[in-house]
Amino acid sequence: MKKELKDFETYELVEELRNREGVELHRADPYEEKEYSVNGPALVLIIVD
Repeated sequence: MKKELKDFETYELVEELRNREGVELHRADPYEEKEYSVNGPALVLIIVD
C-alpha cells in the first residue's frame, strides 16, 4: 500500500527534496538573520522546524 503525500512528516519531505538535482540548501541557525537574492524563476520554501 502506497503512502499518500499527506502521510509523510515534514522532515521526510525536506530530506527527499535536499537530495534532488537543482535544489540548494541554505540554513539559518537560531537567531541568525539571512537575506537571499533570487534571479528566478525560483520557488523559495521557508521551513521552520
